Amino acid sequence: MRVPVAMPDGSAPERWLSNIRLSSFTIMMLGLVVLGVIVLAPSLKLLIQQRAEITNLQKSVDAQKHTVSSLKGQVARWDDPAYIEAQARNRLLFVFPGEYSFLVIPESGAGLGTTSAPISKHIQTTQIDWVQALTSSLLKSGLSTDTKGQLVSPTTVPTTSPTPTPTSTK
Repeated sequence: MRVPVAMPDGSAPERWLSNIRLSSFTIMMLGLVVLGVIVLAPSLKLLIQQRAEITNLQKSVDAQKHTVSSLKGQVARWDDPAYIEAQARNRLLFVFPGEYSFLVIPESGAGLGTTSAPISKHIQTTQIDWVQALTSSLLKSGLSTDTKGQLVSPTTVPTTSPTPTPTSTK
């Protein structure tokens, strides 16, 4: 066995390199290893991609199985007569004979937060004295000699409402 000795002039690497002998067998084996890497690299890449795709598809299948099981639970609920009754009452507003159903329908714009009058920082009052209007209405209806048809004619009903006026607050 030869052991390389360091030379004082620093020529040890050149001697070590010169001691390497490449035979035809060694060159052929290196060529086969390189050829194997070149041939197998695309296949390994494809294998890794397919494994990732299989994992993603397996997750998708598991999610779909969970969805199917929840939908089967919903279908099973429809076999219960009490559930069907509750759905008919809530969704279709059905009632049993003899029951009364009250449905509260909001006026147009109610509950939507829209108002027709602008918001003001000042307090507003109307120019009508409601006590005087009530008293005159009672006296007119009590002391009148007109018939009912004459009292309830469309011409006596005011068509416009009084407009509010702002007042100053001090």
